Amino acid sequence: MANQLSKWLILLPACTLLSACLSTPPTQFYLLEPLSEPPSSSATAEKKRQIGIGPVSIPALLERKQIVTRLPDNSVKIAEFHQWASPLKNNVAQVLTHNLATLQPNDLIRAYPWSAYGTVDYRIVIDIIRFDTRPEQSVNFEANWSIMNEKKHTLLSNGHTKIEHPLNDSSYPSTVKALNQILSEFSQELSAVLGKLN
Repeated sequence: MANQLSKWLILLPACTLLSACLSTPPTQFYLLEPLSEPPSSSATAEKKRQIGIGPVSIPALLERKQIVTRLPDNSVKIAEFHQWASPLKNNVAQVLTHNLATLQPNDLIRAYPWSAYGTVDYRIVIDIIRFDTRPEQSVNFEANWSIMNEKKHTLLSNGHTKIEHPLNDSSYPSTVKALNQILSEFSQELSAVLGKLN
């Protein structure tokens, strides 16, 4: 009797652990997607400017696999089962590079580091301060940016961008879609500035 009881006591934690493993939800992975519109047909035979995107920095809080959400009490929620499929900073840089390549078909857009392609004419340095959501409240983006003449080492333009949109659906797919839209708007703002530079 004692031996049987001992066996049950040994098996009980294992059964509990197995039950917990079986009830763990699968992890969902997400990616930010670039603009899907094809480049404009207005490209000319003129010499193209080479524009480098980066480096791009994001807050240390966001440099993790899990999606981070700000809560009303100034705490944060780190979603263990909703994660970025690739490092967020890299994904953001890739999307911005692709977006600007789509919006600026007359330019050659390179992602940092671009040493394999030689030098660039302009460099866009981006420091993202906020890129998050408040559930059922808003999606938020804030960044400082500078456009440098890489060959002359001079500042051509700089600015501070702040974008906020209502967010009624706090599901993770909707959250990622809203963050994606904000990156598209930011790309369009940078494209407008680039269009004014000689």
